Amino acid sequence: FHSLASYPRYSIFFHPRTNFALKSICWFPVQNVLTPRAFMSSNITTEAFHGSKSSKAYNSEQIQVLEGLDPVRKRPGMYIGSTGPRGLHHLVYEILDNAVDEAQAGFATQIDVVLHSNGSVSITDNGRGIPTDFHPVTKKSALETVLTVLHAGGKFGGLSSGYSISGGLHGVGLSVVNALSEALEVTVWRDGMEYRQKYSRGKPVMALTCHGLSTESKDRQGTCIWFWPDNKIFTTAIEFDYNTLAGRIRELAFLNPKLTITLKKEDNNPEKSLYNEYFFAGGLFEYVKWLNADK
Repeated sequence: FHSLASYPRYSIFFHPRTNFALKSICWFPVQNVLTPRAFMSSNITTEAFHGSKSSKAYNSEQIQVLEGLDPVRKRPGMYIGSTGPRGLHHLVYEILDNAVDEAQAGFATQIDVVLHSNGSVSITDNGRGIPTDFHPVTKKSALETVLTVLHAGGKFGGLSSGYSISGGLHGVGLSVVNALSEALEVTVWRDGMEYRQKYSRGKPVMALTCHGLSTESKDRQGTCIWFWPDNKIFTTAIEFDYNTLAGRIRELAFLNPKLTITLKKEDNNPEKSLYNEYFFAGGLFEYVKWLNADK
């Protein structure tokens, strides 16, 4: 390196090859040695030689375009982390977080989570209810839009956002749950009306219906999402762990002092049914007391 430093710059790169004493570098004879570069080139050449016909015909026909919610069903792990117990419980968290966002926006005070005996889950809140009016871009109801279109939601910020703060940021939670559910039923109460629609694996199986609420219930507002996870997606049994969900709900209740969250597990045997109500008016102050309860 130091000997080269004395050369002008042009001579380092363009000096005739014959001026370098290459023979002096090789101190011992080398025979039948395959250099790493040659070895790699040989492998690549062999693989290319044995390439399939389909790989040789790589053109626009091999470029797939997944539409609607097909990407979610094709690669569920990208959206919920896994197709095991972790991903299964994540479905509940997505819907639960939407309901909590309504509470943080100041419109909901109660969330009810029910683990039904048939393996389904329902989450009901008393917030504003998902909008049901016609959406000018998708040409269908806003309710069907948020259930069937990825990145459609009211939490992207700006003047047109439906939330000033929220846990959801990407507009995929509800639509992902819909895509990975064998069946999903949504009920919305708002403006003195009840709206209902059913889906299967991300696609609507009935049109949006509505009817007026009774005089006693005309002021009711909120949303209920009731879904059955698709056993074709999840690699383990469709079984929700009560304690896992209880831990998550407890934390959310500590973080939202004005919110009451109930968790119920139904069972064909009434003696095995479970129920808990979580409400902590003191917020984080009560959380610290709870952490220190056994100290």
